[in-house]
Amino acid sequence: MTALLLVPLLLPFLAPTLARRTLDRLTPVTALWVLAASAVALAGACVAALGALVLTGLLKLPAFAALGELVHPLRTPSDFLIVPTAMAATGVLTLSAWTLARSALRQSRLFRTARTQADRRPAVGDLCVIDSPHPDAYALPGRPHRIVVTSAMLRSLGPSEREALFAHERAHNHSGHHYFLAAAELAAHCHPALRTVRVTIRLAAERAADESAATVLGDRRLIATAIARAALAGQAFRSTRPDFAPAATTGPVPQRVAALLTPPEQRSRATRCTALLLAACAFLSVCAGATGVFAFHHQVEVAQGEESH
Repeated sequence: MTALLLVPLLLPFLAPTLARRTLDRLTPVTALWVLAASAVALAGACVAALGALVLTGLLKLPAFAALGELVHPLRTPSDFLIVPTAMAATGVLTLSAWTLARSALRQSRLFRTARTQADRRPAVGDLCVIDSPHPDAYALPGRPHRIVVTSAMLRSLGPSEREALFAHERAHNHSGHHYFLAAAELAAHCHPALRTVRVTIRLAAERAADESAATVLGDRRLIATAIARAALAGQAFRSTRPDFAPAATTGPVPQRVAALLTPPEQRSRATRCTALLLAACAFLSVCAGATGVFAFHHQVEVAQGEESH
């Protein structure tokens, strides 16, 4: 059982490399779905494995065994391995819960501030202009969706570049990219290796919005110019928007510009085995975690006297 529960804790370390290669080999939209689903699956399996390890350690103690209505404390093959592992799992889960709670409170506060600020300004359709000396623009989720742009950002771009920027942000809202970013943020607090995957998911969301805006406007070079100018204008300003509110200036802008300036028909049609490896990694992690949890549940039933060995 212990060996199976360790699998979901080790497999996520393969995810960062596989995630980067997946984004290179699939279209941004497809890659975004694969990356987000894999990150959530890996994170869920990791949390389930940690929880089972913690409960295994606790139920070996007579006091907790009595609370669980066990006839005898849980018996495991190696107490020298289980007890330290359970203690480590308890520390990891506690730290993850603490950082997640802090992040959730911070993001909620930033979202309320951004939403209040946007609702106080008159909107033209879904566009809300905020008077600010700092160049910034982002897609704000909620009801209704808003494209928030500061007056400084508008002054930094030409008329056609503004339309390109708005098309990019509308693509974020129409595609619900804030859900993917929220899932990536949640997964990043469940395993340290998934923090790097979070960055790749953010890049995939930006690439997907770039491609959507290029399709709407029919000018890839214009989109590339707009996001490059917007990034240069806002590089000295640290935005206070929530992390799940996507923005055109997010991620490695030179890489995104290069992708836009590469015609689709000239892109490499490399094998998609990397994406399959990432999906297989997530599937194996879930299967190992589920099997380990079921084995733990069976041991508990044995200790309760409900089943025999």
